[in-house]
Amino acid sequence: MAADDKMTLSERFKYLSRLQNRYLAASRSERSALLNEVEPMTELHRKSLIRLLHSNLTRKHRTRQRGRSYGPDVEAVVGVIAESLDHPCAERLQACLPAMAAHLAQHGELTLSPGLLAQLARISVSTLRRMLRRSGRDQPRLPRRPPAPANPLLRHIPARTIPWHEPQPGHFEVDLVHHCGPSPSGLYLHTLQLVDVATGWSERVAILGRSFLVMQDAFQRILTRLPFPIRELHPDNGAEFLNHYLLRYWKQTIPQLDLSRSRPFAKNDNRFVEEKNGSWVRAYLGDQRLDTARQTNLLNQIYDRMWLHHNFFVPVLRLQDKTVLPADGQATRVRRHYGPALSPLDRLLRTDALSSQELARLQALRVATNPRQLRREVHDLLDRLVRLPGAKPNKPESAYHTLFHHSHTQKGDGGSVTLSFG
Repeated sequence: MAADDKMTLSERFKYLSRLQNRYLAASRSERSALLNEVEPMTELHRKSLIRLLHSNLTRKHRTRQRGRSYGPDVEAVVGVIAESLDHPCAERLQACLPAMAAHLAQHGELTLSPGLLAQLARISVSTLRRMLRRSGRDQPRLPRRPPAPANPLLRHIPARTIPWHEPQPGHFEVDLVHHCGPSPSGLYLHTLQLVDVATGWSERVAILGRSFLVMQDAFQRILTRLPFPIRELHPDNGAEFLNHYLLRYWKQTIPQLDLSRSRPFAKNDNRFVEEKNGSWVRAYLGDQRLDTARQTNLLNQIYDRMWLHHNFFVPVLRLQDKTVLPADGQATRVRRHYGPALSPLDRLLRTDALSSQELARLQALRVATNPRQLRREVHDLLDRLVRLPGAKPNKPESAYHTLFHHSHTQKGDGGSVTLSFG
């Protein structure tokens, strides 16, 4: 029997009390066999077992309590040592008690005697744990910061997932990718990404900060170039999405919009956009910090070309059906069947979401576009983005210089680049 599998005193008494009637009613040979069985289980001597099985096994309360083995002086020294080591657990504290007490005495923090050192050397872990529990009750507790108030808008927005087999375009999962690098301090870039569940159509916009101004501007940029209407938006529970200002904007811009949200701490509720966050944002930009208006505008030029390249040419797979296969003695397996690999535009053309004029415009745009040249432009712009300097300390960047409805001139690497939106 392992050391940690030994019976406690209460378990022994309970075991023997259940066995007692059977033992007393047994014959001599049967009693001997029972003792042979019980002896290794309880790890008690055979004579002790015989005495216990013939006695009253009801445990009696102690008539005279034992005195404390360690006085308040020992407990005070333990408290000083625990505080000096930032309150470790009893198991870690026991090993260093005598040495740390002598060390603190050298620095004048403690006054020790040979008897006190001897007591510190033989104190057990369980006694030490009780001392720490008592000293913890006496310590003043650090003030706790009150929890942030819950967003009252969440109770009015249903938490659900968009079905993976949704056939109608326009049901978008929404997420925000942070480009803060190792530090989330200050103002930095975000990528607002929308992915349509039915077709895989994706939209990306770079924004500086997360204010309502830039969020509204990003959605306006998306609505300007999106070839089919938005039926549903499905963000997470972030306040940058679910606030009174943006809800009012959506209500005025898309009156019939169906707004839903994912469950808290359930990233798989936004599984399509979460996957594209890695393959279409992080794979291109990495984890570097981006925090200037010039980087924002240049990244939007990259996203404009990626919009054309990914939606018109890059094929994606779409799940057609799932079959649950029973497995004997194993975890349940799921067999997934995927349809043919098609670009989001090809999937969109198979629906009735486009008007004839819009359909002709998109097909003509694809015929006139060289995807290889488009990819070269994306990577050339990514090289320029890497070389752009970051924000200077104590010099705030203006998000107004990144807005869609503003026209401005930004200096690039080889001169000035005029960006005209709308």
